[in-house]
Amino acid sequence: MWTFVILMLAAIMLCLVAAVFVIHHNVAAAGRENIYSANDDIPKMQVGLVLGARVFSSGRLSRMLADRVDASIILYNRGVIQKILMSGDNRSANYNEVTAMRNYAIEHGVPPNDVVRDFAGFRTYDSIYRAKELWEFKEMIIISQKFHLPRALYIAENLDIEAVGVYAVDNRYRALVKSELRETAARVAAWLDVLVGRDPYFLGPKESLDGSSQETRVPEK
Repeated sequence: MWTFVILMLAAIMLCLVAAVFVIHHNVAAAGRENIYSANDDIPKMQVGLVLGARVFSSGRLSRMLADRVDASIILYNRGVIQKILMSGDNRSANYNEVTAMRNYAIEHGVPPNDVVRDFAGFRTYDSIYRAKELWEFKEMIIISQKFHLPRALYIAENLDIEAVGVYAVDNRYRALVKSELRETAARVAAWLDVLVGRDPYFLGPKESLDGSSQETRVPEK
């Protein structure tokens, strides 16, 4: 009897591993032909969506996040995009990715009116879903690192958004290996989000593309 139970458990584990492998590679293949560097010939779109990452308590962007914002600034200066939508985590009063991202872009010459904040982009799925629903974007350029973009483009495709990805400069990040390992679990989670049609953690009312109008706004929680 115990042999039968062990064999059944082994078979179940093997099926789970196989399912994760298939999902991981299907998501990884999404939009592969639509990933560019910031200096490539890229289709012009109204907005570049910058996906958030770690910000230090001082307000300094992590290297990974600074590279994403730098890529968006290149696209803006080239005229590829007209607006930059910074989407990240502002779940608590003591942690605000998007304001730090916005300040960085403004310090590097982007007009305040053209840098818009999404305070509730807690996950990649939420950021893309909210960009469509609250700003009514049907197309966008998504800006992140190479390992992250296939998942973002998979989500966009399944939310009926026309999107291309632009990857940030390929720096050597201290936490890159850890981030890439976590990406497998994140791809499975994205597949499940799409499968069940999950709503974002927080949605809220329609938003304006006037970045300056957010100056005195109370961030969403």
